[in-house]
Amino acid sequence: MDVVDRWTGRHACALQAALRMTHDEFAESLGVARRTVAAWHGRPAVVLRSDMQRALDTAYERAPATARARFMQHLGRLQRGPGKQEQALTVAIAVVVKDGHVLLVCRRDAETAGITWQFVAGVVKPGVAPEIIAVRETFAETGVHCSVRTHLGSRLHPVTGVHCDYYLCDYLAGDVENRDPEENVSAIWALQTALTRFIPPEQIYAPVLDAIEENHERPA
Repeated sequence: MDVVDRWTGRHACALQAALRMTHDEFAESLGVARRTVAAWHGRPAVVLRSDMQRALDTAYERAPATARARFMQHLGRLQRGPGKQEQALTVAIAVVVKDGHVLLVCRRDAETAGITWQFVAGVVKPGVAPEIIAVRETFAETGVHCSVRTHLGSRLHPVTGVHCDYYLCDYLAGDVENRDPEENVSAIWALQTALTRFIPPEQIYAPVLDAIEENHERPA
């Protein structure tokens, strides 16, 4: 039997496909939130934390031989390069500002992928507008209500390679809290002037930096 030395989001997605499970079914089988499985699809390069490595080892070892064969086929296709379905994957990113601060979350499983702190992000499902995902995910992860002010643009993320849509959002209501401890270590309001202490400037989409600077200079 082939052995997986290190489980990444890509490997987990390949196993899910091999087992022919939905997001809900795969999440339940591993004892994680559905949002966690969706996040693996959005961040295929992320190396999963140790407890999830063990859970996926067990799931793979218990899979029938036919499913393990399908796993290797799916993994081979994913490693050869992104196909049309992967290229269509979009993540909506909410840059929420409030009184000289910007909303950030610290991903629990992101250290080895080169990302720790980041803006709230959610995988865009077919038929759902990205700006709706940005607002929904912000509330789901942090308890903060926001509204989209403007679309800042799109790009392929330099670390994950995922297509990202960025939205500048205004705070409406709610106290920030970590409402998704399965995914995040923390959620905070960071000073806009200190943003690059949390996220390396070379990883921040330039229009985001410009928008935050302009927002900081706006009179209250």
